[in-house]
Amino acid sequence: MRIIAGSLKGRSIDVPRNFKGRPTTDFAREGLFNVLNNMIDWEDLSVLDLFAGTGAFSLECFSRGAQAILAVDIQPLHVKFINDNFRNFEANEAHALKQDVFKFLKDPEETFDLIFADPPFDLPRLEMLPELILDSTAAHDETIVVIEHGKRTDLSGNRGFVQMKSYSNVRFSFFKKTV
Repeated sequence: MRIIAGSLKGRSIDVPRNFKGRPTTDFAREGLFNVLNNMIDWEDLSVLDLFAGTGAFSLECFSRGAQAILAVDIQPLHVKFINDNFRNFEANEAHALKQDVFKFLKDPEETFDLIFADPPFDLPRLEMLPELILDSTAAHDETIVVIEHGKRTDLSGNRGFVQMKSYSNVRFSFFKKTV
């Protein structure tokens, strides 16, 4: 895996062999960031990366100028890997937290401008995730929420739905509190 653009463009993210997860492909990440580049200003942006996995989304945001980044994942190996990469890439305002995403969303300590969630595609409560995020104090009125999901999942009926983009077998659904 590599970082697509920004100050870290071309740098590799070497994922350990014992990593449990489904990293988003470079192709899908590049497509997602092409859409996001037209929606947001990266400078001073605060980012929440849920089900963070490799932390590639967080690193892409940092590479583009996002300042405050929090990555949340329940797997200790993932959190250690992400924090190690944050240190290696000198992302001093970024850190990873080991916690269940659903518990985190009940009482976050701050709000974020961009919230990205890449849950397991077979997550039992996946259809509820957009509303859980929008109803959480992690999201303010202008927060952009992006949920990555498989092609069999349709989130377009959820409150706050803005658009969906498709890249091969991966879908990104975009939401806002105020549409």
